[in-house]
Amino acid sequence: MGTPRVHDDGAVRTVTLDRPEAANALHTGDVDAITAAVTDLPDRVRVVVVTGAGDRAFGAGMNLDVFRDAAPGDGRAIITRLATCLRAVRTAPVPTIARLNGACLGAAFELALACDLRVAHAGVRVGLPEVRLGIPSVVDAALLPRYVGAALAQEMVLTGSVHRVDEPGTAPLVNRLVDSPAGLDAAVDDLVATLLAPTREVLSAQKQLLETWREQGITGSVEASVDTFAEVFALPATRDAIARYRP
Repeated sequence: MGTPRVHDDGAVRTVTLDRPEAANALHTGDVDAITAAVTDLPDRVRVVVVTGAGDRAFGAGMNLDVFRDAAPGDGRAIITRLATCLRAVRTAPVPTIARLNGACLGAAFELALACDLRVAHAGVRVGLPEVRLGIPSVVDAALLPRYVGAALAQEMVLTGSVHRVDEPGTAPLVNRLVDSPAGLDAAVDDLVATLLAPTREVLSAQKQLLETWREQGITGSVEASVDTFAEVFALPATRDAIARYRP
């Protein structure tokens, strides 16, 4: 137990945060390992699933020792490594799924937000408690208002409040919600099967477009969409997919 475990099963790579005795809290080395796991992908891998070991937590955020052992001037280096990791997850060339098996807090919640899709059971609690430690919620916490709206996002980052994912306000965070932990694997497997149907090329292109849509206005997004469509349409894999398609 320690560094995140990486396991490939056919087209699916599973990255498991593996410190269950510490609620899967992250050390800086773990952050770097996640970056590598979503960056160095063989062509056969078409979906990445990120989850936590055990049933207590997906992740409790950064291990407090990271902050306690750091010098006052180390803040930029610490957060830059996390930002690099989360951007790697967000821009990975294949779809990423956060399998939320338990509490999902701080940097781990930001990791889940960086993933393309989230599957959780009704008992999962999410939050950004950093303000209680005297540090701000940053990096991919910036995605939170897109899912829960400005009012709840402001409450969560200003108060450090923690919420269940089956509450009305936080429900939009989750793409698949099951009643209990026992249903997680089936829900993830179903979503993975759906994602394996399109070509790897088209999903990679669509992910790049989603990132463009987040960062640009409508005019730039439309122009990028036209270019991407033309590029993907010309690929042999696309021609094969069109020929095979049956409504």
